[in-house]
Amino acid sequence: MHYTDPRLVDLYDIENPHGPDFDFFLHLADELKAQRIFDLGCGTGLLTRQLAGNGRKVIGVDPSSAMLAYARRQPGAGRVQWIEGDSGALGTPAADLVLMTSNVAQVFLDDAEWATVLHHIHAALRPGGHLAFESRNPDDRGWERWNPETTFARLETPHGPVESWLEVVGVENGRVHFKGHNVFKKTGEVLVVDSELRYRSHAELTTSLNNAGFTVEHLYGDWKRGPFANTSRIMVFVARRD
Repeated sequence: MHYTDPRLVDLYDIENPHGPDFDFFLHLADELKAQRIFDLGCGTGLLTRQLAGNGRKVIGVDPSSAMLAYARRQPGAGRVQWIEGDSGALGTPAADLVLMTSNVAQVFLDDAEWATVLHHIHAALRPGGHLAFESRNPDDRGWERWNPETTFARLETPHGPVESWLEVVGVENGRVHFKGHNVFKKTGEVLVVDSELRYRSHAELTTSLNNAGFTVEHLYGDWKRGPFANTSRIMVFVARRD
C-alpha cells in the first residue's frame, strides 16, 4: 500500500472526487435494496459515507491506517463501521452487497491472491447477494496515455499547491508498473510513489468469478450502463453469489 503518508491521503479526495462511478454504485445499492453493505478498499470513505443512512449497515474495510484515520474524521463517519484489514476481515455476515471501487480489483496482482479475495467475498455475502466492481479494460491499453504531458495536474491542497503526474515504468504479463510524482511547491518536497496494477480481460474476470461461485448478471462498458465492447475503457461487473 502506498497511501501511508498522510499528505498523500489528504490529496486523494481532491484527485478523486464524487463522479459518475459513485452515482452508479449508489443507484445500484438502492435498486438491490441492499441493507448490509461492505466497501472493500474503502480508502478515505467518500463513497462509503454516502452509502450509509436510511437504516443501512455500512462497513468500510481498508488496510491503510492512514486512510481510515482520515475517513473517521469526516462528516457522517459515525454512521459507518470502519475496519482496518483486507478481505479476510469481512467474515461471514450475510451481506447484501460488497463493493470494490476505484479499481481496487486491480491491486491483487497474483491470480491466487485474487481467487482468495473472491472466496472471502463469497463467504461474506448471503446467497443471492451481489458483488460489484470495475476494472480497466486491457484491450484499451490506457496505460499508453499515462505520461507527464497527459496526466499533469496542478492541485490546490491543504499543503499548498501540488503538481502531480504519472510515469509508466514497465508492462509485463498483464501488470503495469508506474510511478506517481507529487511535487509540493510550498516546500519543494517531492514524493514519488511506486504502484502496480493487474489488467485482466473480461473473459479472465468472468472465469474467476464463476470459479468462485458467482454468476455475472451484468457487464457494462461505462458508468451509464452502456454495453461492454472491446473498445470500452472500463469493465463494470455486477455478479450474484450462487
